[in-house]
Amino acid sequence: MADPKLSELLEQLHNELKRTTSVDENGREMLRHLSGDIQKLLEPDTPTPSSVLERLQDAIDQFEIEHPSITAALSQILNALSSAGI
Repeated sequence: MADPKLSELLEQLHNELKRTTSVDENGREMLRHLSGDIQKLLEPDTPTPSSVLERLQDAIDQFEIEHPSITAALSQILNALSSAGI
């Protein structure tokens, strides 16, 4: 599934991470894993494990209060995946 919108949203997430200095190492590791999962989803004919969606929601829950810009980027990615029928 090659989707330019998801690629754009991933780039936005990476930019938010570069600007954010207060995410602890556990949070950064969670986001790195999610980014890798989403990159795999962008490859053609790659099935989407439901665990990716669950990890996205977990990350949104974790960052919601302290990092609204990261939360917004993650929410957009989750919405884009949902809109794509994933």
